[in-house]
Amino acid sequence: MTRMMIRVDAELSDELSGAFPHLVTRTQRATTTLTGEMTDQQELQGVLNLLNTLGIEVVEVVTIPD
Repeated sequence: MTRMMIRVDAELSDELSGAFPHLVTRTQRATTTLTGEMTDQQELQGVLNLLNTLGIEVVEVVTIPD
């Protein structure tokens, strides 16, 4: 597993955050970070695809070192 942080250009509501139950959300003025473990590239791509489908712009994706 790889720990990842995804920053998006939106404040996610509780309902939208619920679409990512395995990620921790932290909202800061007009941005949200989603942080959690990803089992592989396919899981990461699934999260990024869902954000895109919801019309949420991804600003940054970072691998967090152990």
